[in-house]
Amino acid sequence: MLAWILLAAAGVGADWPQFRGPEARGASAETGLPLTISEAENVAWKAALPGPGPASPIVVDGLVMVTAASGPRQERLHVLAFDAATGRARWQRTIWATGPTVCASFGGVAASTPASDGRRVYALFSSNDLLCFDLDGNLKWLRGLSFERPLTRNDVGMASSPLVAGDTVVVQLASPGESFAAGLDAETGRTRWKRLLENDACWTTPVLWKGRQGKDDAVVLQTESGLAGLEPSTGKELWTHAAPCSTISSATPAGEWLFVPAEGLTAFERAAEGAGLEPIWKESRLRLENVSPVVDGGRVYVIKSPGILVAGDTATGQVLWQLRLKGPIWATPAVADGHLYTVSHEGLVQVVRLGDQRGEVVASVQIDGDALASPAIADGAVYFRTRTSLWKIAK
Repeated sequence: MLAWILLAAAGVGADWPQFRGPEARGASAETGLPLTISEAENVAWKAALPGPGPASPIVVDGLVMVTAASGPRQERLHVLAFDAATGRARWQRTIWATGPTVCASFGGVAASTPASDGRRVYALFSSNDLLCFDLDGNLKWLRGLSFERPLTRNDVGMASSPLVAGDTVVVQLASPGESFAAGLDAETGRTRWKRLLENDACWTTPVLWKGRQGKDDAVVLQTESGLAGLEPSTGKELWTHAAPCSTISSATPAGEWLFVPAEGLTAFERAAEGAGLEPIWKESRLRLENVSPVVDGGRVYVIKSPGILVAGDTATGQVLWQLRLKGPIWATPAVADGHLYTVSHEGLVQVVRLGDQRGEVVASVQIDGDALASPAIADGAVYFRTRTSLWKIAK
């Protein structure tokens, strides 16, 4: 079983199609990424954005796509696509928000990272507007979910990102007023299923936990009180597990194991015959606060406040080493080719060489400030999004 977990954690594909990339692990199989960065070295291009947003970029089929919001109340919602090679804008689409845009100034209305199935891109905003475009920028459908559930809102803002699970787009919208998750037909936007959740604020993103066979796949919803596994296309409940979970940091799947920010960090596996979850280990020293766990090569990486990187063994939860970075850090890091890429809120990019016994910062560079978005890795490059700009770092 452990060998299969390590194989699943090796990473496949060159694209970075969703929040935390392929498999939602924060890891890529890319090699040859830049290890030295300066204003004059390895900055391939920089593109201006029309407004702020913590949403991370995604990379699909030579396009770097990102969202933003502008206007006095961030009521103008933007979806942008840039040519990955040149940084030239390929298309930009703008709509007016149909739902509330009240949110904390620290974040923004464009808080959710878009997701793509390779044919379309799905963008969710804090206004609960869900948009679908093809990769040429043609609008395919739009759902103003606040019209249907007007109590689903909170004054801090919504931030859960959409998930593509086969031909279903899953959204998780949690708030003190009314909370629900829904599965929508990816082609038409029609609702396939809906599940009510506890009425409380939560910003975690659902993940697809793949089984050995497709029938074992489960959409995992994480709320403050626990986890639920649902059949992706129908929303049928497969299992539930009660545990005090983070409402910010999201779970990370890796093979048959699921790493959950619960009571520190807890590793679960499926119980026999799909009857629920079995905890494998629990480690309080791997506690997360803002970022989500990254899993790669038999290691799990977490960042504790204000900027302490901790490496743990995926099989046992044993803490192997820790390294103090310059923080605070809100963006989940990304790992590739034995190095971890992270960015602080002030815009300090730090590259960490990962080892079995220790980690070492081998490069750092200051880019724009107000960086909340997680980096994306694809096609030999690392992409960073700040409040005002999109950056490509490549040799």
